[in-house]
Formats: sequence, structure tokens, C-alpha cells
Amino acid sequence: MAEQSDFLSDLSDFLYPQSCYYGQFKPEYLVFNANLQEFAQRVSYISNLQTNGKLSPQEAYNQIKSLWKQLKRAKKELRITSST
Repeated sequence: MAEQSDFLSDLSDFLYPQSCYYGQFKPEYLVFNANLQEFAQRVSYISNLQTNGKLSPQEAYNQIKSLWKQLKRAKKELRITSST
């Protein structure tokens, strides 16, 4: 059972790699960075599926739009504001 758990963990690490965060440390920034990396990885997969004809352009658009809304909601819930 441990071997299967290790395999799934390795597979997840391969499919959804995470880079180190080097920005200003605040817990909410760290969480948002993880969300942003996941968003970017999923958009990449969706884009590749659409390019290879596995998803229609409309379905790809809808999925990316949904992911974008999730990312915006996460930013709002973490109370991260623009400081421009």
C-alpha cells in the first residue's frame, strides 16, 4: 500500500510541479503563489489538449475561464490587494 502511495505522490509531483517561492514572505502570499502555479499548470494542460484536438476551443475557453474565476476568488479570500 505504501508503494502505491509513493507512486501517486511522485506522479502528482510530476504532473503538478511546484517551484520555490522567493517573494516577500506572508502566509497569504505563499498560498496564493501555490494557487497561481496550479492555475498556470492547468492552463498549460488545457491549452495543449486544445492544440492537439482533444478539446474544442470553446471548452478550453470555458475551463480556463472557470479556473480564472477560482483564482480571483482565492485572491479575494486571502485579502491580497493591489499595491500599485
